[in-house]
Amino acid sequence: MSMILGLAMVNDKAIVKILSNPPLVWKVLGGISPEPAPQNDGSWFSKLFGKRKPLSDISEEIDRPIEEIDLDKAWHGIHYLLTQTDWEGDSPLNFLLLGGVEIGDVDVGYGPARAITSGGVREIHSALSTIDELTLKGRFNPAEMIKLSIYPDIWDRDPADDDTFGYCSEYFVDLKAFVKRAADKRLGLVIYLS
Repeated sequence: MSMILGLAMVNDKAIVKILSNPPLVWKVLGGISPEPAPQNDGSWFSKLFGKRKPLSDISEEIDRPIEEIDLDKAWHGIHYLLTQTDWEGDSPLNFLLLGGVEIGDVDVGYGPARAITSGGVREIHSALSTIDELTLKGRFNPAEMIKLSIYPDIWDRDPADDDTFGYCSEYFVDLKAFVKRAADKRLGLVIYLS
């Protein structure tokens, strides 16, 4: 099973709502919850077994994402190229894996999604604007990426057969443009692994 990292542009008002009511994250991520939000109607049975209600019954509305993007399986390689680490790195360039605030304990595939406000997105845009393809190429170290188990463990392939740097670079260009559009529109992000 593949791990895909997605990003959705949302306004700060939606982020506040999601952080205060984490099951609302499913409305941002397509409205389909594998486990509907629990509802306690006060009955003994409900208290014991956690009576469920469909997500569509959550009365609080939330704006749909303005725009979405996914980084396919290049997300971990991009994180490495930005931070030179496997799972850490300095803010704001570590935003793909560590940026923002976890949205409760709602598992959206591989753990909770994270929310980054519009102010955080502007910081990320500023940091990304200093990084170009030449910078990334200088950081590309297939042997180190294999040693660190950077997903999806394809980095030692022969470049003549499989341009793994090009794979990351292509998605990085899309990511950089996406973050710029979000910053220009003063929007935040919801980031998730599914």
